[in-house]
Amino acid sequence: MRAEPDEHVLIGVTGNIACGKSLVTSELERLGATVIDADTVYHELIEPGEQLWSRLLQHFGKGIATPGGRIDRKALGAIVFADPAKLRELESMTHPVIRAEVLQRVHDAPTKVVAVSAVKLIEGGWDEICDSIWIVTCPEEEQRRRLMEKRGMSAADVEARLAAQPPVEPKLAIADVVIDNSGTVEATRAAVEHALNELLARNPR
Repeated sequence: MRAEPDEHVLIGVTGNIACGKSLVTSELERLGATVIDADTVYHELIEPGEQLWSRLLQHFGKGIATPGGRIDRKALGAIVFADPAKLRELESMTHPVIRAEVLQRVHDAPTKVVAVSAVKLIEGGWDEICDSIWIVTCPEEEQRRRLMEKRGMSAADVEARLAAQPPVEPKLAIADVVIDNSGTVEATRAAVEHALNELLARNPR
């Protein structure tokens, strides 16, 4: 729950890879919320010349760069998802910078409702500043299917990603809303609208 009052109603949306956070946030956006995706912010911050670009190249080496000088996220992912220590190094470098940028965007948001989407929302302490924590879930087998069919990942890459993700069970205990995204798109959208209406009824500011 939020540590300080603010004019925004802030929703923290999380869930493991391929569970459907983007579907939930797209529906929130359709319903009038400003959506800030931490992963998108990260991608922007590693563009050439941006805050994290040179730091990542210096730390992980020029092997993670494309011929054009951009960060090759696939090459970087192959390093960090194969080595938990390397993943922690990446997170310690990037999370504070991402957090500062996200907070600035929350502050500048023009809408009453703002949703911040991040895989490690709770691990990063975002739950302390959110009015409501939403967890998006689906069975692990469905995660595998989506990663392989929709993202074209190999079975080995899928297993590495799943092994690196934080367990969802502890998060469920502190979630204000759990969105089960194992059914139809329509069912998920209806669940999002219902949860948002309930949240706004409790937060009339």
